[in-house]
Amino acid sequence: MASALPNRSSVYRRCQGFSLLELMAVMVIIGLLLALAVTSLSRSISSAEVRTAARDVMAALRYTRGQAIVKREEKTLDFNLETMAYKAPDRPSRSLPEGVEMKLLTARSELAAENVGSIRFFPDGSSTGGRVTVIAGEREWIVNVGWLTGEIAIEKDEDAL
Repeated sequence: MASALPNRSSVYRRCQGFSLLELMAVMVIIGLLLALAVTSLSRSISSAEVRTAARDVMAALRYTRGQAIVKREEKTLDFNLETMAYKAPDRPSRSLPEGVEMKLLTARSELAAENVGSIRFFPDGSSTGGRVTVIAGEREWIVNVGWLTGEIAIEKDEDAL
């Protein structure tokens, strides 16, 4: 007499669970997804840091220009590229966050040393002009200072990405 019920060993084999290979494959996939998420998050943090640093430099330049106009005397924003710091008049020195660098392009007369320079503003609002590039990895923000008008503008360097 043949039994219609499956034998116990075939039912047991179907309910065993996952193999070690299947579990390892799932763990590798989860690890890769986690690595992508962390990389994406760190890129967005560094992008925010460099953008914030560039905006801080722009604010310091605008403050310096405003002080020159209000006090009717020349004022300079001084940059030290060795320490990655800058100093506005009557303000403490500010350093860029770690991993963020800057480059300075200014008039030759405003260079005190190879890594020390300034951008000068005059009482009428004009300036010696220049450019401060704030860099973190491949991300760059450029703060331009017009020499004739003293206008200060910020732009993202799309070529750096």
